[in-house]
Amino acid sequence: MSNTNNNFNQEILIKRNSLIQGDCLEVMAQLPTRSINFVLTDPPYLVNYKSRDGRKILNDDNSNWLKPAFAEIYRVLGRNGFCVSFYGTNQVDKFIAAYREAGFSIEGHFTFAKRYSSSSHFVRRQHECAFLLAKGHPKKPSNVIGDVIDMQYSGNKLHPTQKPISALLPLIESFCEPQGIVLDPFAGSGSTLLAAKMLNRSYLGIELDKNYHAIATKRLQMSS
Repeated sequence: MSNTNNNFNQEILIKRNSLIQGDCLEVMAQLPTRSINFVLTDPPYLVNYKSRDGRKILNDDNSNWLKPAFAEIYRVLGRNGFCVSFYGTNQVDKFIAAYREAGFSIEGHFTFAKRYSSSSHFVRRQHECAFLLAKGHPKKPSNVIGDVIDMQYSGNKLHPTQKPISALLPLIESFCEPQGIVLDPFAGSGSTLLAAKMLNRSYLGIELDKNYHAIATKRLQMSS
């Protein structure tokens, strides 16, 4: 069952299979160094996004948190570990600067192909992107996956940028050992955490927005 106590302490934070409501910078600062095996996260894209039904994402209108967050992600990630980070394509320079300043090397790039258009401007947007980042010198995964992954439509019913679990499963299976713990510091509706749970990996999630934290908590509880 997920942990919903906002008055967190280190005993709670290092407990596997927890979901914390709070600021990821404050929460990660209390995590022990090298306590996480794999990070899979979908942070705000820095585009001040507003969905068709008016939903917005906290801190999507500024980048003040970006470099500090990835510095903490790097610190808590274990030696020779991987991080997969989605990002906003028109702010890619800011994301790459944050990754590299933290200490990560860029080892790969994923394209998540959509069979639909999420929006249209100069072109119809039919894909999402994520970088594969490495800390140290990790070993080649035993299951090497392709860098083009199908992204089914989630419906965005639980979160305005909700990722489908099917697109996250191969990432966790490839880059996190079965006994490892997966961290998502921008947990949203909990898709990463649920994917980890489905693969019998442990998880730790952090979500700032109280509403999405409640949605993710309920979703994880219903999957038990």
